[in-house]
Amino acid sequence: MTPFSDSLAAGIAQMRLNISPAQQQKLLAYLALLQKWNKTYNLTALRDPAQMVSHHLLDSLTLLPYLAQAESMIDVGSGGGMPAIPAAICRPDLQITMVDANSKKTTFLRQAAIELGLENVAVNSSRVEELGGQRADIVTSRAFAELADFVRLTRHLLNDNGHWAAMKGVYPADEIFRLPPDIQAYQTDKIHVPTLNAERHIVLLRPTQGTQP
Repeated sequence: MTPFSDSLAAGIAQMRLNISPAQQQKLLAYLALLQKWNKTYNLTALRDPAQMVSHHLLDSLTLLPYLAQAESMIDVGSGGGMPAIPAAICRPDLQITMVDANSKKTTFLRQAAIELGLENVAVNSSRVEELGGQRADIVTSRAFAELADFVRLTRHLLNDNGHWAAMKGVYPADEIFRLPPDIQAYQTDKIHVPTLNAERHIVLLRPTQGTQP
């Protein structure tokens, strides 16, 4: 048994997610890589691996139900790989592109994809507004930017009928109010993350009818 196997399994059970034992072990292998590289690459402010289980793994996995119909995803400001790497582990059929302007972080992301055998991921070291030539069903971010900036910088990355999934902390009422008039926040869900004593929300957004990218 890998350390923290029980706490991860218990959290997944509480969230009622269908994640195989092999995938759970791969999630913990990712956590070990994150700890190892964090010493020199400063990928996360957290140093306690027990906290990383809830704050990084379980928190990232809250996105999974929102990916059910998607075939492709672009994660912007991927940093240390949350939520993209946990999503890639649990959805090997989902094509995921991770984007970050920090070359140290993208070096880690590439190495993690290799060591974890994630054949469904690509890593792009660039500013998201300069990213071209690819689109996805879902564009996601975890604490990347205010919602208005997030949609403005990534609109060119959405497939026709695609949407954004923004992972937020407290309910972002002011950010939703400041969205452009042609963007609709059509669903906002409060999310419970086991053993994480903090608010979490997922905001789903899309262009209003007739304004698809």
